Amino acid sequence: MNVRRASKRSRILGGIAFGALASFAPGTHAPFAAEAAASYAHMAPIEQYMMDRNAEIALARSAAPDAISRDATVLVLGPHGYEIAVQGTNGFVCMVERGWVGVLDWPERWNPKIRGADCLNPPAARSILPMAELRTDMFLAGHTTAEVVAKIRDSLAKSALPQLEPGAMSYMMSKDSYLTDSGNHNGPHLMFFMPIAGASAWGAGLPGSPVNSVSYWFDDAARSPDAYGLPAIRIFTVGVDKWSDGTPASGHHMH
Repeated sequence: MNVRRASKRSRILGGIAFGALASFAPGTHAPFAAEAAASYAHMAPIEQYMMDRNAEIALARSAAPDAISRDATVLVLGPHGYEIAVQGTNGFVCMVERGWVGVLDWPERWNPKIRGADCLNPPAARSILPMAELRTDMFLAGHTTAEVVAKIRDSLAKSALPQLEPGAMSYMMSKDSYLTDSGNHNGPHLMFFMPIAGASAWGAGLPGSPVNSVSYWFDDAARSPDAYGLPAIRIFTVGVDKWSDGTPASGHHMH
């Protein structure tokens, strides 16, 4: 596999949606990562992350094909966290994620341009979404990463947050998402959440594999002491060649 293409694919898929993906070739995007870390060292004013309500609803729904998203619950970001804008009936939840919902050591975490349309299936909405909502609430209230992780760890231990449910997955197929400053900014894909630590069971990241993977928590858990004690949750992404409206994603698909 071409290293440059693999690294670009990793950054595009890795920008958002509950987890950034590690590069296939360590160090190939180090200059970009260093620049991003310097550019987005701190959270921007909250106004820069906000959207027009109707535009946010439309973008959230575009994460998945209409047959799924038209009956989904839709969340929008408010000044203190996500709020229900539309109550759905099929158990799916669509939302526009900001960078802090990605892995906690991602250099673009505070990038105010990030808009990741995501539509979670019912198991993910019940078990992944509460963790995303908690971190959003706490970051908007000014808490540090260490405080957020400690709260998540404590809440999981006390069953105040649910454990990952089998079958949790989500759709990220919107034409209009902005997932990273690097590359083409977007790419349609599906995400699968698994309670395992390693990627080998799915063949993720191997030459010719359409699957990529990273921990839900940290891109580099070995260098992140805050990762200690968190349960194993791994995200596997599979690129698709169509946007949610059915049009070809030529030049953008992740295969």
